[in-house]
Amino acid sequence: MERMFSQRLGRALAPVLKALPDLQEIRLRAGRPLLIRFKNREYGVDEQGRMTKTLEAGLRVNAPDVKETLDRLCQYSLYAYADEMRQGFLTIKGGHRVGLCGQMVVKDGQVDGIRHISSLNIRIAHQVPGCGAKVLPRLFCENSLCHTLIVAPPGCGKTTLLRDIVRLLSNGGFLDGLGYVEGMTVGVADERSEIGACYQGVAQNDLGIRTDVMDNCPKAMGVTRLIRTMSPQVIAVDELGGDRDMEAVLEAAACGCRVIATMHGQGREDADRRFFAAGRGKPPFEKYVVLSDKKTFDRIPDVIGENGMERSSGRYMCG
Repeated sequence: MERMFSQRLGRALAPVLKALPDLQEIRLRAGRPLLIRFKNREYGVDEQGRMTKTLEAGLRVNAPDVKETLDRLCQYSLYAYADEMRQGFLTIKGGHRVGLCGQMVVKDGQVDGIRHISSLNIRIAHQVPGCGAKVLPRLFCENSLCHTLIVAPPGCGKTTLLRDIVRLLSNGGFLDGLGYVEGMTVGVADERSEIGACYQGVAQNDLGIRTDVMDNCPKAMGVTRLIRTMSPQVIAVDELGGDRDMEAVLEAAACGCRVIATMHGQGREDADRRFFAAGRGKPPFEKYVVLSDKKTFDRIPDVIGENGMERSSGRYMCG
């Protein structure tokens, strides 16, 4: 993986990359120290590849490092990634996502491109198979999957949990307390390649055998197209935001699809408030999974249903 970086940075990062399962982010900023996020803590990396808590002691990134790294990430073909880059990111082999920051080129009120890129944020793709196994059975009511919203602040594992729930629903199998559950056809509207981490149209993450991904497409448009073309039983959407997202969720529910989605927030009240503020009335969700804002690997998420708060048993393992 060190070949993705400039030769100078690749040499420094080689020891760190050997611990890939615990590595979350690598940040390159021209004129600033090389920083990584490792086990939810931030470190600098010196020229010998040693992690240091003194961030300023980290190897300093220069503009040629950023340019060479970007060229390598794009396999020296920036044009092939132009559409993704307009949105401020690109997805590379392995499902790793690279955020971009620089000078935006705007035409007619729309972002037409990005140039003079000065910062890269390489987010290492991780899956946690099984992290949804304790939660998913509690999202059923009378053997029917409930419309569900996963709510949490940024960086607390919403997408990781959603991804595993999609995989479990798609594959089917035995679920604790429910017995055998038939696999379901799942449509994923993956606007920013967060769920499937698609590379050249193919999901790098395991989303199950009955899952179709509409990648790099606005969520509302992706939901509509999935309903019209792929006949999904379940629609999965990450990070609901604007009015169109809310409308698409209501459309999917009205068409008979079960909806599993995520949203930034602290709890059910935040989600309800945003739906009402968007003029969409009461949200369709029957279950709310609320993740703690504590960035730990051992959490028990709360599940809120029609009868109020429920608490899952067991341990929820998610990064």
